[in-house]
Amino acid sequence: MSIYCALKVPEGCRALGLHHYRSHSVAKASPNLAFVPASPPPDAVEVEALQRFVSHSQRLLVMTGAGISTESGIPDYRSEGVGLYARTDRRPIQHAEFVRSASARQRYWARNFVGWPQFSSHQPNAAHLALRNWEKLGKLHWLVTQNVDALHTKAGSQRVMELHGCTHRVLCLGCGEKTPRSELQKHFEALNPTWRAEAHGIAPDGDVFLTEEQVHNFRVPACSRCGGILKPDVTFFGDTVSQEKVDFVHKRLAESDSMLVAGSSLQVYSGYRFALAAHEKKLPIVIINIGPTRSDHFASMKLNSRCGELLPLIVPR
Repeated sequence: MSIYCALKVPEGCRALGLHHYRSHSVAKASPNLAFVPASPPPDAVEVEALQRFVSHSQRLLVMTGAGISTESGIPDYRSEGVGLYARTDRRPIQHAEFVRSASARQRYWARNFVGWPQFSSHQPNAAHLALRNWEKLGKLHWLVTQNVDALHTKAGSQRVMELHGCTHRVLCLGCGEKTPRSELQKHFEALNPTWRAEAHGIAPDGDVFLTEEQVHNFRVPACSRCGGILKPDVTFFGDTVSQEKVDFVHKRLAESDSMLVAGSSLQVYSGYRFALAAHEKKLPIVIINIGPTRSDHFASMKLNSRCGELLPLIVPR
């Protein structure tokens, strides 16, 4: 498979059953602010400055992070007071632990099985729809997301690179086959017809909190083709983004004349490296994020408003 076929993620998501989502009804939905930190309303002067920035951009590269999806009801890790790290002492699974330990995989998949119906039902918010519209109007050159929730694809965006993968796909670590996450849910149900567990809180990547006792009898299927280990097609903590994806984004960045970061603290290097590269190329960079980011000191402008409140105010010209 060529790099262009492999990385045109929206097409891949449609092949795995995401094509039926419709976004026109989402625009009227009220934002879910349970996991959104407090922030001031958009400032008129800042809105005007952002409008000028977008209007002057001809090939805008947008990078999004977890902060763009919190208004869809998906918690993030680092937000002050409401992120996973602030609310609990739990940490996301590490790649090495998942690969090494069958019990770790059992625990992860049991939690993911319980959380999947709710996580997969989340819908795009006003920020996702605004970026979709920017693309349709020819303003957005490319969208790079650090999120694994498929909300940009659900919103209808086409020029999307899912830097860390997508939870709506499952990857076999043995043969490399990719299958829809919805199909795996059916396998879980068939293997665990009497298994029941009550969730205790939701985590950012689709799993929930369960006790060790609850997951003890949960059965996890192997790959039906080769018997290999099944893993979400996402980059876990401790793993690295493929060089193919890194090179792809650098090429799109080289074609761009400006960069907008929306809803990311850029604390993870896989995303920060591209903001750093844009700065080295002397591209103007604007950041929209509630709270400080790793790149505030070299951004042309930093806004602390909600993405879903601010982005729809901008009219691409």
